[in-house]
Amino acid sequence: FVLLKFRSMPVSAPSNVATHQLDVNTIQLSKLQRGIRRMSIDELPQLYNIWIGSCSICGPRPALYNQYDLVAERDKYGANDVKPGLTGWAQINGRDELEIDVKAKLDGDYTAALNAGHFKGFIMDCRCFIGTIKSVLKSDGVVEGGTEE
Repeated sequence: FVLLKFRSMPVSAPSNVATHQLDVNTIQLSKLQRGIRRMSIDELPQLYNIWIGSCSICGPRPALYNQYDLVAERDKYGANDVKPGLTGWAQINGRDELEIDVKAKLDGDYTAALNAGHFKGFIMDCRCFIGTIKSVLKSDGVVEGGTEE
């Protein structure tokens, strides 16, 4: 099994900065790199994480180690208590465009549905999966530099 690594950002881009905190004026993306980001092809290597069980298909997106604000907001909603996912409710409802508090609330809504039982978690996963396909095909919510807040 060979895992391909897609370079969607230039080598000079900081590796420890969340997308919403990037200063896009200092990063030059080629047409190929913009296309890779727009079509979310750079997410494909995460399928390996799903395969080994450290990530699920649907769930709150993993936060970077230094995104203390997002982790703290997610704690309010219990969203850090579930396995992270390749896609999630927040991603199909705004992705990079969302403010931290809104993203955490949407992750909390997902977690609440997952914990509610009675197929509500399954329905939410289906909505996330189908919504992700639509979002990727339309390139919705991809904003290099995100909210810049």
